[in-house]
Amino acid sequence: MASVDRPGQGGVLPFFVYGTLRPGEVNHRLFLRGRTTAEEPARLPGAVLYEGPGYPYAVERAGSEIAGSLITPAPGAYAELLASLDLLEEYAGPGSPGNVYDRVAREAVRGDGGRVRAWVYLAAAPLAVRLARSGREIPGGDWLRR
Repeated sequence: MASVDRPGQGGVLPFFVYGTLRPGEVNHRLFLRGRTTAEEPARLPGAVLYEGPGYPYAVERAGSEIAGSLITPAPGAYAELLASLDLLEEYAGPGSPGNVYDRVAREAVRGDGGRVRAWVYLAAAPLAVRLARSGREIPGGDWLRR
């Protein structure tokens, strides 16, 4: 899967969120409330979830999928929301050695089976390797049901 990091290349994309940014969770209230036009259940194929210190990490893995929500930013809120979420997720740009997460464009699956490209924050490569070796996987890939 190719990643896209510039909104101009992929257009304005919704966000696939799978942890504390999901509706009802603490970071949803802090970062997303009042800044979205749609929030719907969705799945992200090709990923698994690992426990983190109070939040999960998604890591790519073929044959698996995780549960989350597809978040569509409100008109005029996209640029500010993108910057805020990059800061929250400790994402400084493509290939930055300080990244905790990498923001990449992936295909999410809506509840009705429709597919849509969305931004998702995946564990940065060095962390993903550590998690695959010794992390605690969240059974079923759903942070809310852990």
